Amino acid sequence: MSEQKAAEFVEADGLATVRLNSPALTGEVKEELLGALRQAAESTTARAVLLLGSEKAFCVGQDLAEHARILEEEPEQALTTVREHYNPIVQTFESIQVPVVVGIGGACVGAGLGFALAGDVRVAARRAKFGTAFTGIGLASDSGLAVRLVRALGSARAMEMMLLGTTIAAERAHELGLVTEVVDDDAWEQRARELASVLAAGPTSAFVAAKREVRSASEGGCDLPELLEEEADLQNELGVTGDHVGAVKSFLNKEKPVFSGS
Repeated sequence: MSEQKAAEFVEADGLATVRLNSPALTGEVKEELLGALRQAAESTTARAVLLLGSEKAFCVGQDLAEHARILEEEPEQALTTVREHYNPIVQTFESIQVPVVVGIGGACVGAGLGFALAGDVRVAARRAKFGTAFTGIGLASDSGLAVRLVRALGSARAMEMMLLGTTIAAERAHELGLVTEVVDDDAWEQRARELASVLAAGPTSAFVAAKREVRSASEGGCDLPELLEEEADLQNELGVTGDHVGAVKSFLNKEKPVFSGS
């Protein structure tokens, strides 16, 4: 019987699934997660990506036992993992053009929160907890967490979570907009997979364009005339796709559209 990998990649029916089986991030876990995410990002057939954590915890961030050992043996190497692992992981998330659904079954802390916020849709179990954790061990954040918290919550709420180390329950996270949906503890994975499958069967080119528009709108310095031009360019491209033409015909015929992703 083969040993379970810390992070796995599987693709079927247009859905690429990345599963993180180890909630604490050792160097090996980060390498495997990065490899699995790159497979998802480089896939030419995936129409959506599903990121899942383990059963009781999504991701609790850096493995502190490993970190303590490195601090003692090679202190100058203790935080090189930010450039070697965390930054490439987040950049790979950013390179995924299709929708990304994140299933969160439990604790989502530190870098784990950064990873979860790198997705587009988040489904959380009721038992899930969310926190930053970095200042509690004398560090600032990594994994793009600060910018994503500000975009999701605004600067005041983001500052509260970062400075005070506030832990947020799933229902509160939903109220604040950190997660899309909260479900029973035994249903989070099924619900996340359902949403990801719906997206994988949808108008892929339109989803890619919508992600691009939202990212442009959320970045500082992008003004309205630029956004209007981008919208016009994208609509011209989408207007000749088979999915758009077919969906309009289906609407007029009072039929449910079937999208091929083209």
